[in-house]
Amino acid sequence: MAPSKKASLPSSAWGAMIICGTVAGAGMFTLPVVMAGAWYSWSVVMLVISWFCMLLSGLLFMKVSLNFPLGAGYDTLTQALTPKWWGRLNGLSITFVLGILTYAYISASGPVYQQSLNTLGFALNGAEAKGLLTAVVALVVWLGTKGVSRFITFCLVAKLLLFFMLFGGLIHHVDLSQLLTPRESSQHPTAYWPFLLAVVPFCLASFGFHGNITGLISYYQGNERKVKQALIGGTLFALVIYLFWLTCTMGNIPRQDFPEISRQGGDIHALIQAMHDRISQKSLGLLLDIFSHFAVICSFLGVTVGLFDFIADKLGFENSKAGRAKTALITFCPPLIASILFPQGFLMAIGYAGLFATFWALFTPALLAWNAHPRFAQGKPRRVSDKAAILLVLVFGLVNIVAWAGSQLHLIPLF
Repeated sequence: MAPSKKASLPSSAWGAMIICGTVAGAGMFTLPVVMAGAWYSWSVVMLVISWFCMLLSGLLFMKVSLNFPLGAGYDTLTQALTPKWWGRLNGLSITFVLGILTYAYISASGPVYQQSLNTLGFALNGAEAKGLLTAVVALVVWLGTKGVSRFITFCLVAKLLLFFMLFGGLIHHVDLSQLLTPRESSQHPTAYWPFLLAVVPFCLASFGFHGNITGLISYYQGNERKVKQALIGGTLFALVIYLFWLTCTMGNIPRQDFPEISRQGGDIHALIQAMHDRISQKSLGLLLDIFSHFAVICSFLGVTVGLFDFIADKLGFENSKAGRAKTALITFCPPLIASILFPQGFLMAIGYAGLFATFWALFTPALLAWNAHPRFAQGKPRRVSDKAAILLVLVFGLVNIVAWAGSQLHLIPLF
């Protein structure tokens, strides 16, 4: 595949922004809650390891994709390079992850928007707030790609600006002694590493960008260097945002307070309320509220666009007003109903997303890279670095499955 001339290609910074906007969203609100047991230092280590392994898997998928025509995505690659049953399993895992993340964002956003609307004088309950938000997002998605891209761009820019304004204010309130050596209590002793394994699925779910790689390759017309720079830059920027966020939250909220946040659902509203209790400046509290709104809507749109397109393609709905309306109903109604019936499932949903993302974000890229070499390498031996990358990605995927199963079976401690 011959890449276009450098002068005709957009800057890799734009691709990095797309990746960062996809990765760093509403899911970041779960990180301080699920990482409270392992606390700051161990959590930073696990985030860096997860970032590196997920980046490796993304680069493996990118290299395989460059051997196919522009626009070839997961379905095309799995059909060409994996058994049929694996392709079906991969498709099911993508559907499940996108669907359960849609449920998670509706569940978490309801209380946040309910509180804001009630403050503005609109007396809505949680279900009504969820329904209103879902209807607005569904309308934007139904209008088409142009409307979505413009809205996401606006939300992304606003989210990043608000985050750095918020970080600049919150960093002054960070208690370094609490961050590095939290006080011990009888209920929550200062043992950190036993809780480390439980955070792995959430770390994995925090670096899910693989669905954007196909679009990036088309955007940069098959230029490997540009795509690689965008993937590294975007994920690294997201990692820095996560580290800032952990510093601000764990440096303000004591470790012993997090179990109560988790009992309240561990969602965005519970964490923000705990931050409000610790912040004396009203302006910072307002910035935190506004930032959470943009983080939710940006992630909500990004996930549901992918689910909307996947459903339309699988069910063969036309790209007409009526066809898009049917797709929107199937995309948004089941997760909305589930969020009303089971409103406290935000943390559980993110954990399940991390489990099923293992298949299409780790195992599938590794399998594709292994099977693609005999077909496209033209007799060249497989490099040791490529073997090591594939092995590391597979091992990280297996660790994630063990961690999730251990948590569900209560074989590993939970904070």
